[in-house]
Amino acid sequence: MVRRAVVAGQFYNGIEESLKAQVEEYIDEKAKKEKVIGVLAPHAGFMFSGEVAGAVYSRIIFPDTFVILGPNHTGAGHPSAIMTKGKWQTPLGEVEIDSDLAGKILANSKSLKEDERAHSYEHSIEVQLPFLQYLGKDFKFTPICLSHLDLETCRDIGKAIARGIKEDKKKVVIVASSDLTHYEPQEEANRKDKIALGAVIKLDPEELISKVDELRISMCGVIPTSIMLIASKELGATKGELVKYMTSGDVIGDYRQVVGYGGALIK
Repeated sequence: MVRRAVVAGQFYNGIEESLKAQVEEYIDEKAKKEKVIGVLAPHAGFMFSGEVAGAVYSRIIFPDTFVILGPNHTGAGHPSAIMTKGKWQTPLGEVEIDSDLAGKILANSKSLKEDERAHSYEHSIEVQLPFLQYLGKDFKFTPICLSHLDLETCRDIGKAIARGIKEDKKKVVIVASSDLTHYEPQEEANRKDKIALGAVIKLDPEELISKVDELRISMCGVIPTSIMLIASKELGATKGELVKYMTSGDVIGDYRQVVGYGGALIK
């Protein structure tokens, strides 16, 4: 199965050469690269969040494979849906799913289910791929699409990812795809996003989920981010680093209702 790109020409340029040029604008070739276990990266249209995503991906030493966790915006399919076979297509070519790793993760989880439908029209994972394709040639990935889940389920999936990675013995980076506060004034978005990002940098998924609920932070990828943190800690992560934060207001100059974008490294 080849999953066709569904937001090419909308969230990012739909023609190969123009997409390469678009991604190149956001890549810092001089950035110091380092080994990471996980990252937080946004998933809005590239004109809005590409600068943050580019700053994150410019900093990482590329692994053999990625696990990309994204929120389910469409509501379709299983609430914790993994794909274990096939390829995903963007204007930059096809990326193969890492069937070996995906199969191991699925086998280790009570919660994950094989389900292509949840992924069919979801953009949050797709928009990460052009950055990875631009920067790395020979890599595979495992896509996992997640709805709202309880903490116990997050722990099950996070530990399953970590166990699968340990068993597979490849170099892996876990990507949590998430935007932050949606459609609030700049000052309020900055305040709320600072709290959410603080929990990410502290590697504290429980605090992240708690603060998002308590303060009603409209962080769409809180579940993917929490699972990424759980898995990263299981794999030995001890610290986080904020790479870049900005809002849509910083791009277009309208600060009345902004969306926040944060990028972080988990090491």
